[in-house]
Amino acid sequence: MVYSLKNWQGKLAVVTGVTAGIGEEITVQLIKAGVNVLGLARRKERLDLLTNRLKNENGKFYAFVADVSKEDDILKAFLWAEENIGAVHILINNAGVRKRTNLVEGDTNLWKEVFDTNVLGLCIATREAFKSMKKHNVSGHIIHINSIVGHTVVYLPQSSVYPASKFAVTALTETLRQELNAIGSKIKVTSISPGYVDTEFRKASNLETTNELLSLKSEDVADAVLYALGTPSHVQVHEIIIKPIGETF
Repeated sequence: MVYSLKNWQGKLAVVTGVTAGIGEEITVQLIKAGVNVLGLARRKERLDLLTNRLKNENGKFYAFVADVSKEDDILKAFLWAEENIGAVHILINNAGVRKRTNLVEGDTNLWKEVFDTNVLGLCIATREAFKSMKKHNVSGHIIHINSIVGHTVVYLPQSSVYPASKFAVTALTETLRQELNAIGSKIKVTSISPGYVDTEFRKASNLETTNELLSLKSEDVADAVLYALGTPSHVQVHEIIIKPIGETF
């Protein structure tokens, strides 16, 4: 099957965590395909750079400074979208954090930061996207950028609650699918779970490998997002797991 984003051209996607790595690549590919993107991120200077990079592409990019660990920031972003653009057709919950602490001597505040972003921020953005889709009678698509550690716990020093937060995303994807089915909604939900990806996030977390073949690129994950979005209306891609060749878990 050859996927097509024709049905999404001119429509609005909200993407979180757009100023680096996977989120930035997803945004670039969507914009080039003619999809409009409201990009959320904390760093205004990086948003400005991305705005300049995308100014001559097919879709429109709207930058919005927001921290998805803060509910008010998310609510303001979706309100701005409603008042200035209109219906949300796609949500990409990409923003995520991993804080270097452990369980046996861990920092409670760092644990909370992980859950506030990876779980609660995702839930709040999902709720607000659903409200917009329902209001405008849109059969949209919600995509969670998950992780391989949302399916199997891999020992990585100082991971602490990070795998638990990603297991939560796996459960939330299925729970949302069931809730949408129960109300007869045609909104799709997809979880995309990559293994190691060579991004700023990975480097900041000291997730280094000794072999370049054991790393995915941001483009690989973005390609999976576009594939899921491009499937026919009757196709529900529930989960995509992507591993680099040679990954041992």
